[in-house]
Amino acid sequence: MKRILTAALAGLALTFAAHAAHAEELRIGFQKYGTLTVLKARGTLETRLKPLGFTVRWVEFPAGPQLLEGLNVGAIDFGTTGEAPPIFAQAAGARLVYVGNEPPAPASEAIVVPKGSPLKSVKELKGKKVALNKGSNVHFLLVKALEEAGLKWTDIQPVYLPPADARAAFERGSVEAWVIWDPFLAAAEKQLNARVLRDGKGLVANHQFFLAERGFAERNPKVLSAVLDELDKTDEWAAANQADVVKEIAPLLGLPVDIVQLAVARYSYGVQPVNAKVADAQQQIADVFHDLKLIPKPIKVKDALVTAK
Repeated sequence: MKRILTAALAGLALTFAAHAAHAEELRIGFQKYGTLTVLKARGTLETRLKPLGFTVRWVEFPAGPQLLEGLNVGAIDFGTTGEAPPIFAQAAGARLVYVGNEPPAPASEAIVVPKGSPLKSVKELKGKKVALNKGSNVHFLLVKALEEAGLKWTDIQPVYLPPADARAAFERGSVEAWVIWDPFLAAAEKQLNARVLRDGKGLVANHQFFLAERGFAERNPKVLSAVLDELDKTDEWAAANQADVVKEIAPLLGLPVDIVQLAVARYSYGVQPVNAKVADAQQQIADVFHDLKLIPKPIKVKDALVTAK
């Protein structure tokens, strides 16, 4: 009997080992905002992907450009960013594909100034130091806001800093303005009494895009379909339960509830495929960046759509 039990246990161990050896890992890059943080907090994706033989590993990034660099070097398989990072990444030759997007959220990004700043309009930014994360969604916001005010990119002094460093520079007065997105924007408003000089309303769409490494997308369409379905379900739940969203993600973000409430109120909800209108808008951004020599060569956004052959 002992021999039989030992043999059975050994066989069971080998079975588990075989399953473990065949289990694959979906590595998701996320930032401190949006639906992915809610999905992470709820834990439903792990359950959904288990029958497909996948586990999930979450990897945090400070901003979109860094996230897509992680995707390009093979550190992650999937992630979300704003409009500008995929354009810079595609221009640099990254093997990415757009697999979905959320509706516009123009109020979720803004140009802010300190509470005591004499600046009252974007036009007054001429000659001033403006902090931003290079290649992030706010890069395009600043371009369009300057254009609206009759200024050129060369009329300001851009200071390229990631969010944490930009906030430090903003607080000590090393820059006159800061272009930033939620929840960092909400934190600046609530904690620093920062004043919004111009947000994205009526100026930019500020879509959030879901992107995957091309090879992963081609090999695992069922996994991506499941991820997008879970994201859509999460969005549907979040839109109807914003108070619960705040409770679930505030600990994950490490931010006070009132800051998260403000950021969540400005989220957009509803995952959808990238349609022609959204792709055209993304192409316009790419063309503007090329005209400004912010990217080294023209690109065709359609080449990075998941349906592109």
